[in-house]
Amino acid sequence: MTEANEKVEEEVVYEKKWYIIHTYSGYEKKVAADLEKRIESLDLKDRVFRILVPEEEVLEEKRGKQVKVSRKLFPSYVMIEMLSIKEENELGLGYRVDSDAWYVIRNTNGVTGFVGIGSDPIPLSDEEASNLLAKVGIDVDGEGSAPRLDIDFRIGEVVEVKGGSFDGQQGEIAEIDYEHGKVKVMLEVLGRLTPVEVEYTEIAKIDY
Repeated sequence: MTEANEKVEEEVVYEKKWYIIHTYSGYEKKVAADLEKRIESLDLKDRVFRILVPEEEVLEEKRGKQVKVSRKLFPSYVMIEMLSIKEENELGLGYRVDSDAWYVIRNTNGVTGFVGIGSDPIPLSDEEASNLLAKVGIDVDGEGSAPRLDIDFRIGEVVEVKGGSFDGQQGEIAEIDYEHGKVKVMLEVLGRLTPVEVEYTEIAKIDY
């Protein structure tokens, strides 16, 4: 039996991994849209899965009102989920992307390159990818979720209601709904403490 026959072929391990590509400033959404069209037309959907411009919803004051607006988390960067081959290299354990998919992405208008070493893309760790996806309201399995609002209050904090029927009343926060921006405050109603739901923009911290 020859040495070649004795050698056991290693099993190829494929994993979905998230990568970051760099784009010209302001081209993030155009690059994402162009990539989606090219991936579909070139039949690469089995190697390139999700393409995402990381954005978060924040509240901004416009004309005296708080409105939700989208803000890019990382200007000039686009996240892309690709099929990768798990392998050992000179740096230890690594991942290699499909060469055809790499070529298509790298040569899309507006793309300046992958984040990595030289021309070799380096994927995000699972923890990094999960944290980024959570920020934009997507879980690791790809299901969408409502954005978590940045509410700067805590349960047990005493606040004052601004506006409405309970204007000027103070009470303790009993519950916070980060998804919908609602807060339940314990207020005195008809002589007894009652949880009253208000918008988090309708309460204010108390300066002692």
